[in-house]
Amino acid sequence: MKNLSPLNVNPIKNFLLNDKHLHPLIILFIDMVLISCAFTLSFFIVEWFEFFRIDLERYSAYIVLFNLAALPIIFLLKLHTRLLRFSNTIDLLHIFFATLIVTLLFLSGVLLFGDHIIKGNYKALYQVLIINIFVCSTLLIIFRLLAKSFYLSMVQHFSNKKAHRVLIYGSDKNAVLVKRALENDQEMNYIIEGFIDIEQNRFNSYVEQKKVYHFSDMERLKKQKNIDELLIVNENLDQKSKQTVIECCMRLGIQVLTIPPSKNWLSGKVAKKQIRELQIEDLLQRKPINISCNMVKKHIKGKRILITGAAGSIGSEIVRQVLSYKPSFLILCDNAESPLYNIQLEIEENFPNANIEIVIADVKEYDRMYKLFDVCRPEVVYHAAAYKHVPLMENNPFEAIAVNVGGTKNIADLSVEFDIEKFIMISTDKAVNPTNVMGASKRLAEIYTQSLDSFPHGKTRFITTRFGNVLGSNGSVIPRFRGQIEKGGPITVTHPEITRYFMTIPEAVQLVLEAETMGQGGEIFVFDMGKPVKILDMAKKMIQLAGLEEGKDIEIVFTGLRPGEKLYEELLASTELTIATHHKKINIARVQNYPYKQANKAIEELLKVNLHHNNEEVVRMMKKIVPEFLSKNSVYEDLDPNTNQQISQSIEEVG
Repeated sequence: MKNLSPLNVNPIKNFLLNDKHLHPLIILFIDMVLISCAFTLSFFIVEWFEFFRIDLERYSAYIVLFNLAALPIIFLLKLHTRLLRFSNTIDLLHIFFATLIVTLLFLSGVLLFGDHIIKGNYKALYQVLIINIFVCSTLLIIFRLLAKSFYLSMVQHFSNKKAHRVLIYGSDKNAVLVKRALENDQEMNYIIEGFIDIEQNRFNSYVEQKKVYHFSDMERLKKQKNIDELLIVNENLDQKSKQTVIECCMRLGIQVLTIPPSKNWLSGKVAKKQIRELQIEDLLQRKPINISCNMVKKHIKGKRILITGAAGSIGSEIVRQVLSYKPSFLILCDNAESPLYNIQLEIEENFPNANIEIVIADVKEYDRMYKLFDVCRPEVVYHAAAYKHVPLMENNPFEAIAVNVGGTKNIADLSVEFDIEKFIMISTDKAVNPTNVMGASKRLAEIYTQSLDSFPHGKTRFITTRFGNVLGSNGSVIPRFRGQIEKGGPITVTHPEITRYFMTIPEAVQLVLEAETMGQGGEIFVFDMGKPVKILDMAKKMIQLAGLEEGKDIEIVFTGLRPGEKLYEELLASTELTIATHHKKINIARVQNYPYKQANKAIEELLKVNLHHNNEEVVRMMKKIVPEFLSKNSVYEDLDPNTNQQISQSIEEVG
């Protein structure tokens, strides 16, 4: 006996889940039956359902002629070939217009050749046709809507996947496209319960048979309709109104998902992988920054450009943005093989005509860097190569000095030797009043590159850009929290009061490129980082965005400040002033400039001391050169002065 699979046992389930469709001739037959029923009903309405008064001969002639008029129009407009389960507003409009065309065609034929059929009763004919336009189109539309609803409900019934009851943010064309895409994709199993909007004139209206609600109804909808998720088209996530709605969703335990704009869908359909959870980066995003693209293009187009640290978070974004301005030659230098290979593949895919050179090398190796400059002859240098992790550099100060100071000195010196037009160094807010080795090493790099701007006979202009944390950079707090949440926790926060400034990577790089166009040499450009963010609040929001509950699903544990870590970051030292620029997001820090001879001698001595790999000796020397470097929560606190006065030795004394 032949075994029957579960699908074969239930033919309806087999039909639905195997993506089968009704044959077009069956749909045509049903349409013709409905057209006949609609005309009959319209005829009876005009005759007030007084059957004894009905002229059966005239009725029979009318209905035959009407069907003969309808048949070619249905074939011409292909109404019967459209899949019922994918019926949309356009299809429904086609039905109405088709009914109107059929009516006009029928009326024209009868008036021209059917006087003997009308028998002078023109008024009754016009009444029948007017009523029939609405009755016929309504029946055809209802048939398609019922078929679509039946299909969706049956698929959800037979599917083993959990049905997601969702709301869509907005009620514009983007929201409508999202609704259609999700309802037509049985793989996702979404049940659209309505739209959420803030436009008062749209409240309580209906869009594609779904009601538009105000966001204040969210709590009621959560209870009544068991809403799981809110879907947002993510092209306008920075709008204040959306922030309000998102905060409401997180409070109610409704997960927020984002969908790319329809122009980014694959083959006109939204892919399941394109629907993702709202990220904390989306909540921290600010309004897009406007930069002078023409000025940036003028400084980059046709130039030979070197980017060190090109495989890092900032360096790789500099690569992407610089390539969009069409340099003649781009050199990517990094010592991280796999990340550098990944950025190479990305460039080959997105910029197939770009002229690039991939160089695996370490900036602290002077001879290797000399060869690079000698062969490639760059005109502009973006120096992003650096060690950045505070705890690691606190334990390995000689590496911080070798790369962040020695590597910077190598690239800066070679820039002077090869008459580079501009050298742009990527610095950090941790260089301000440094409390750790990493921050102090970056401040030393700032001091040296600034001093080079006054180098005798030097043509290179040295520019420093200083900003805080960037969202989602390698090894930063957000990816770490995300990984901890995926593992079920706990989330580790160093201190309940710790705050940080955050900026998106593209935003930071945009400002770097803009600062490069402003720089005349010797400036330290400071970026407007907005308001500082409390890390504890960020952790709590990330838990909510993951659809979890703090204390119940996942814990937050305080581990204490790490060596060298500050509670609050600064972008300017207290004794520094800023000078405004034409860009409201960029200021110039007015800091002390040191003569090249003294700065060079101090850095040379530090690099010699660094060769001994004696941590205490290296840090002591750093503190002499950077007197504001006072260690926090570190073994090097013993090297700080015992009084509140700054160390008397200045860089001049060291030099």
